[in-house]
Amino acid sequence: MLDCGTGNGQAAAVLSDYFEQVDAIDISEKQILNAVKKPNIFYQISSADKTVFDDNSFDLITCATAIHWFSFDQFFTEITRVAKNEAVFACWAYDLIRTDNDEINKLIRDFYGTTVKQYWDAERSHVDHLYKTIPFPFREIPNPGFSTVLTWNIDTLDGYLNTWSAVQHYIRTNHTNPVNDLIKAIREKTGSSIKIKATFPVFMRIGIIEK
Repeated sequence: MLDCGTGNGQAAAVLSDYFEQVDAIDISEKQILNAVKKPNIFYQISSADKTVFDDNSFDLITCATAIHWFSFDQFFTEITRVAKNEAVFACWAYDLIRTDNDEINKLIRDFYGTTVKQYWDAERSHVDHLYKTIPFPFREIPNPGFSTVLTWNIDTLDGYLNTWSAVQHYIRTNHTNPVNDLIKAIREKTGSSIKIKATFPVFMRIGIIEK
């Protein structure tokens, strides 16, 4: 199988438990150098739309939270070339975090939709539309998606929000971190010791590559 835009190999590492061999590619040398190491994962620095793999090589091709960065036509042409007939292609990402606390949800929605809205890259709109705006030239298999649920404290939430690219763009532009005010507002509403059930709704598009 092939994992495209593998980043630091999080998806590849999980998939490697189910497949004899996982080829994983990313255009970032830094990401590849720091990727999860497993004996059956083979990493390469490569763009997703021009790879070195032979025709008809893979029965599964995946793309975790990365397809919205790709040039769609070139990418789909390339994975069609390297896929076996009737191989499966699956891409997924996750929607805005939700918690079991309505006050926190309201503050995060406002932060996302107002405070840092203009600092997201344009490609983020595909995530906002649950990948429905991405062309999909394969025979699609309907799927309900799923959710990842974690138990966090406020400090973990703070750290997660600081990973948002829009937050980093905001900081570079304004020389201040908007997450600080958000976390302060959350602590004022909920206290510092609260445990949070953080839910990440995962949406997917899955298709059969017919040749």
